[in-house]
Amino acid sequence: MTLFLGTHHGRLDKKGRLSVPASFRAALTRLGTEEVVLRPSRRLFCIEALPQPAFEAQARALDALDPFSAEREDLAARLYAEATQLRPDAEGRVVLPETLIGFARMTDSVVFVGLGAVFQIWSPEHWAERAASLRGPAP
Repeated sequence: MTLFLGTHHGRLDKKGRLSVPASFRAALTRLGTEEVVLRPSRRLFCIEALPQPAFEAQARALDALDPFSAEREDLAARLYAEATQLRPDAEGRVVLPETLIGFARMTDSVVFVGLGAVFQIWSPEHWAERAASLRGPAP
């Protein structure tokens, strides 16, 4: 199983470019893809990053729903409407859409957080708050 592991810091330039960590690019290669789908998190102020095969698996799950149901339409909108498909360039960089940068409240620094099958991209400030909440109170 290919996993995205660790916490990695990066820089976001004025054009919205950032370099995907080398270990994450290697994980994508092991999955047989270079493409990643980015979308705003449904629960947190961060960007969710799914390898193309993982995104396609989520999309296939919609096929089990009635194509005319409100539930399917709502889920499809959540899955597709704000998603962006990207492929890192030769230097491993992607260009984040302004809408995602604004949603995640990013400035010039980012934090990549591995979550196993997927990863997230955070502003350092929001990641610090999230990480502290995951640790709980000090012993």
